[in-house]
Amino acid sequence: MRLCRFTVLGRHRWGIHTAEGVQPLARSPFDGGPVEPSGEVLPFDALTFEVPTTPSKIIGIGRNYADHAKELGNDVPPEPLIFLKPPSSLLPHEGVIRCPLGQSELVHHEAELGVVIARTTRNIDEADAASAILGYTLVNDVTARDLQRKDVQFTRAKGFDTFCPVGPWIDTAFAPGDQRIWLTVNGETRQDAHLSQMIFKVPFLVAYLSRIMTLERGDLIATGTPAGVGPLVAGDRVEVHIDGLGTLSNSVDL
Repeated sequence: MRLCRFTVLGRHRWGIHTAEGVQPLARSPFDGGPVEPSGEVLPFDALTFEVPTTPSKIIGIGRNYADHAKELGNDVPPEPLIFLKPPSSLLPHEGVIRCPLGQSELVHHEAELGVVIARTTRNIDEADAASAILGYTLVNDVTARDLQRKDVQFTRAKGFDTFCPVGPWIDTAFAPGDQRIWLTVNGETRQDAHLSQMIFKVPFLVAYLSRIMTLERGDLIATGTPAGVGPLVAGDRVEVHIDGLGTLSNSVDL
């Protein structure tokens, strides 16, 4: 099932994304219990897609692919390297990434698998991590690389408005394995890897994070990016792809 969040006639709603259109839900999928479609189907041109979750926090995992750590001159961390992005950085599918003119001269793309938390979770075991996951989505962890190098810590570099494109849906049936993850800019492949190359896998990350902070329903974990990160400039079209999960597409402007 592909859960989406959208606006129609000024009203925010949840729905199920299908080939024919969107089936609105009677309530949020985070409310618990079975998901109940309302029975109608809305055409895509009648609605505007939004970010498919409303997280209290966005937790990023740095250097979770060995080749990416190497390309930036870093060692592979012995345990997950954690940072936070503010919810104000969220951007929906087809939204416009805004380069912070006058503040950064080097904005990079980072294709990532996103994990959406289903329920309030704390101190969970790795074996039980799947029960805390609603589903998976696509993330572009946009980063002002020059500011990251200057500041050392990641907050400013990754926290600008529009620096966290997410979507277009949450897939509740997707199971991470060896699926290909790749990113294109204007149709040219920049990043190309497989999810199996992640150093710290999803169940471990969920359990590890839950022992540090309470994971709230709707929270988003961005699981790290493979090698091939590179610059974005005004006029670019950047797309994150994961086999079996979909495509997240955004334009870039000043």
